[in-house]
Amino acid sequence: MPLEILGPLVVLGIAGIALLLHRLGLTAPRHFRSEDDVRRAWAREFPNTPPQDILMSSDAKAALILLGNRAGLTWCFGDDTVSRLLRDHETTITPSGLRIELPDFGAPQVEITLTTADLAKWQEAMNSL
Repeated sequence: MPLEILGPLVVLGIAGIALLLHRLGLTAPRHFRSEDDVRRAWAREFPNTPPQDILMSSDAKAALILLGNRAGLTWCFGDDTVSRLLRDHETTITPSGLRIELPDFGAPQVEITLTTADLAKWQEAMNSL
């Protein structure tokens, strides 16, 4: 097949697939549906450390995992989740909630959307550790 025909066919085919996936709603970013969803996401990376309590963010894209004398964080990243133990982190209050800076090359910082009430709960929980 000549390149003049093959090139547009490939480009239009890929664009058509992307448009179809978007129209079917398969490109929407992930949200946590429940605490059980958060527990499953946490267990994927830390199966031997079950959460004692979970505080979800206002937009259901992040959750603070309380583990007794330490804490962890699970958040949505595209269509997947990321979980980290909170060690040597720095927390900054932002207009929309919190920014947590982690000493991790793969996930250097996380922006978390919180209401004023949720922000107070998260700060209290993190300060009590």
